[in-house]
Amino acid sequence: MRNDKRSRNKPQVTNEIHFRQLTVDEVLLKLDKYLNDAFMAGLSRVRVIHGKGTGTLRQAIREQLTKHSLVKSYRAGGYGEGGAGVTIVELVHR
Repeated sequence: MRNDKRSRNKPQVTNEIHFRQLTVDEVLLKLDKYLNDAFMAGLSRVRVIHGKGTGTLRQAIREQLTKHSLVKSYRAGGYGEGGAGVTIVELVHR
């Protein structure tokens, strides 16, 4: 059996990341890395879990998503997706 270098180079990334109880600065650094890793792993949609709280994390995350070159679009989570505590992100196609 032949080893495929392409599959070894892809980061193992899940389709969601949890940011509850982190500071805005911590979240913004981790969010950028996560979006890049998700894109490289071939994911087209991811869930960013920030919690409801005061809305500070949600606002900072969505401002970052608006500027990020790998983000096609984003929206609030719907019923059964986490509602206001989650942002659903569509990544650009490769």
